[in-house]
Amino acid sequence: MNKPKINYQVVLDKKIKEIEKLDSIPTLLLHSCCAPCGSYVLEYLADHFKITVYYYNPNITFDDEYQKRYVEQQDFIKVINKTAKNKIEFLGGTYDTKEFYDKIKGLEDVREGGERCFKCFDLRLTQTAKMAKELNYDYFCTALSISPLKNGQKINEIGIELEERLGVKFLRADFKKKNGYKRSIELSREYNLYRQDYCGCVFSKKEREEDEKKK
Repeated sequence: MNKPKINYQVVLDKKIKEIEKLDSIPTLLLHSCCAPCGSYVLEYLADHFKITVYYYNPNITFDDEYQKRYVEQQDFIKVINKTAKNKIEFLGGTYDTKEFYDKIKGLEDVREGGERCFKCFDLRLTQTAKMAKELNYDYFCTALSISPLKNGQKINEIGIELEERLGVKFLRADFKKKNGYKRSIELSREYNLYRQDYCGCVFSKKEREEDEKKK
């Protein structure tokens, strides 16, 4: 029997209302895969949290692609910090593609959006949660749910499991809601952000190229 879907946008709205009543601003370690995906999320959350963007993405197969996104993420933060109420920090994670390939071993032929992606979510969220606990952040979260191609229910299931197992609070969210994805496209155009057409791994790149050939 399938689990009933939860509207994590409603859950997030409720949490933000609770936070607004606090005397202090909580800290948040936000995993981001790229500046475009993180753009709307930062715009949305920056007034309510002291955010550090955590760039941990060993799934990005090609070094030049990884570096391009790494630099773009930092540059975008510098720009929005000029007017941000709460200054946003940046933290770069380790980059070892072996971590990704070890995690998804045996799932190489699974189509994008399936079990291989779930393993990748788990890899990146687990590292984010561990880092958040080590550095004493109040919450951890990821911008991954901004994408219509990413399963928001699964992302939140993983985050909640990590919260229970590691003892660090997971900020439940589904950022594609409330036109979040549309807004991320608008911000990408406004700030002329590099917007790739695949998630980062070699498998998603191959699928995208195959789809283009079919067109």
